[in-house]
Amino acid sequence: HALAASERSAGKAYGEAVHWGMTSPLPTEIASMKVELCKPIQDCRLVFSGLDSSVAGEIEESYARAGYIVISNARNHRMDPNVPLLVPEVNADHLALVKEQGYENGGMIITNPNCSTIGLVLGLKPLHDLFEIQEVQVTTLQALSGAGYPGVPSLDLIDNIVPFISGEEEKVETEPKKIMGMLGESGVQLASFSISAQCTRVPVIDGHSACVSVRLKNKARKEEMIEAWNHFQGEAQRLKLYSAPKYPLQYLSHEAYPQPRLHRNAGAGMTVSVGRLRPCPVLDWKFILLSHNTIRGAAGTAILNAELLIEKKMHIKNSYHSAFALL
Repeated sequence: HALAASERSAGKAYGEAVHWGMTSPLPTEIASMKVELCKPIQDCRLVFSGLDSSVAGEIEESYARAGYIVISNARNHRMDPNVPLLVPEVNADHLALVKEQGYENGGMIITNPNCSTIGLVLGLKPLHDLFEIQEVQVTTLQALSGAGYPGVPSLDLIDNIVPFISGEEEKVETEPKKIMGMLGESGVQLASFSISAQCTRVPVIDGHSACVSVRLKNKARKEEMIEAWNHFQGEAQRLKLYSAPKYPLQYLSHEAYPQPRLHRNAGAGMTVSVGRLRPCPVLDWKFILLSHNTIRGAAGTAILNAELLIEKKMHIKNSYHSAFALL
């Protein structure tokens, strides 16, 4: 195992280089790890990239060219035609795209979607399978932790909501169409439904909420939609992947749920909570969903993607038992 970062942090112990903002203590064995330079010289195969998008693209490609398996949380390669934009419960079959990337020695890049996109597509997937979504309107209420550290200045968020997150609406309007698209011989055919997104930053520490309205091609009853959410199982559950929650979705019947403080940690932060399903006077139905943005929306899905890859490793050689992170 190893950690790699820029020259500013290289050579330091991780505990010295990182600003640890978690409520749980930094494990001693992790804090004492020496941070290495971001060069593909580490003795392992699997790379988790948490690099900023300003530098991620070229560095991730250099690792893939050197035969590393890169699982990235950065946006740079998400929409590349031959790169899986992966949520295991939604589009595990898209993993086959890595065969077309052309990197030697088993190198490849797999990407996580945007943090809000992950929760959204999990909520949409059961509905699309049963009723075929034609149109989506979504307004997100995104937690402070999604902006990183130091993030949004406190005076901007106290007694306030910021109705703009740079580049976020474009991601939420485009990424779900790739994730929920059909994989064919020529790649992924984007889903045909349209999405309109508005994204806001709210004074919540963790947990992205989304107010969603959908138009469906096939008529649906409320009970059918709730049953679809509660009984949904994806490939991650069928394979019993270690980090997969037993239930990727839960419907909460209380009229004031879901709430970030109460429900963001459902399923160890990997379960998306849905509530307030009711008829929409403009489209067909509207509801609220909530996901933990740093667990299901980032690190948790990255780990789940790695577990899926390992489970389906039949066409890939060498061991996965060592890994490192690009920070």
